[in-house]
Amino acid sequence: MKNNLWKVLAVFVLASILLVACGGGAAGGDEGGEKVTASGFVCPEPETQIEVTSQELNLFVWTEYIPTEWKECFELVYGVSINHDEYSSNEEMYAKLSAGGSTYDLTLPTDYIIGLMIRQGMLEELDHSKLPMANYDPNYLDLSFDPGNVYTVPYMAGNDAIIYNSETVSDPPESFADLWNPEYAGRMVMLDDSRVIIGMALLTLGYDVNTTDPAQLEEAKNKLAELVPGVKLFDSDSPKTALIAGDVDLGVTWTGEAFTAQQENPAFQYIYPTEGAFLWQDNWVIPTGAPHPDAAYAWISYTSQGSLFWLMLRDFPYIVPNKAALDYAQANETELYDAYMNSPITNVPEEAIAAGHAIEDVGDATPLYDQIWTEIKGSE
Repeated sequence: MKNNLWKVLAVFVLASILLVACGGGAAGGDEGGEKVTASGFVCPEPETQIEVTSQELNLFVWTEYIPTEWKECFELVYGVSINHDEYSSNEEMYAKLSAGGSTYDLTLPTDYIIGLMIRQGMLEELDHSKLPMANYDPNYLDLSFDPGNVYTVPYMAGNDAIIYNSETVSDPPESFADLWNPEYAGRMVMLDDSRVIIGMALLTLGYDVNTTDPAQLEEAKNKLAELVPGVKLFDSDSPKTALIAGDVDLGVTWTGEAFTAQQENPAFQYIYPTEGAFLWQDNWVIPTGAPHPDAAYAWISYTSQGSLFWLMLRDFPYIVPNKAALDYAQANETELYDAYMNSPITNVPEEAIAAGHAIEDVGDATPLYDQIWTEIKGSE
């Protein structure tokens, strides 16, 4: 009996060894020399191999903004473990880094806050020899917030405008000012973004979105105090969720959230308000004192190649500054490419860009904006 038992155990052990050797067991890993993620995505080899001695990489990025395959592939290709923290506003990111977040290797600030971070010595200058700058559309390089891209590499761009459900909103808005319509009270979602929402109120008053005039900002605060009771929720994590679920019917959201909502339900319409939409660009930066800069450069270089960056069209369809990714998608992922190019949400009309507003660093007026936002949110 014992001999038979040992024979059975021996067969079981041998079968287990063969199963592991053939790729059974845990998902992902090497298959026939290829590195494959849990989803079955075959990881491309780096177009530029960067020497990495670090064993981990610490990311601090916006919510819902990094394809899962990027992280898995980077870990498989470079043998580096990724730690991933998220934020839902530039102000949250800035506060954490200001309080000593030097443990992060990469983060993704939006254009307007970069000038402040540069002035305060919070960002490392970049070594362009380690970065695939040629992959980017020149229209997204050398911009006013970072001339020469000394500190930044483009990631994604987009705009903030109005979304509404055409099946439930009988009198659709055409402007930001229309959102004060009592008919919309209790039915709206707004981005939890101080500069955008305060800026929206400023536009309805005929003021510059970057004003530093205390009197104008006080007017904007008072106008927002009239709107806030009609806002069902402020959400910068996933505003599309409430829209798709039918909890709200309209509001102000980002490009990618609007595109995804419309793909889920074509009744959602995205309109560029008569006052002009908000235009923005998010960018990779390396915080001062980052502990693993070699891994940070390798991450930017690897994920920026077209054979990986195209995944943003699938997962987070904002506006893509990465020309290599669009070229790759056009040749290999035509359905995604065509959906992106044929949508006025992602392929923004020239007139909407011309009428748009870029949020800029307001310097010493920043605390005033923060104070107004705290007071407005406190009145919810």
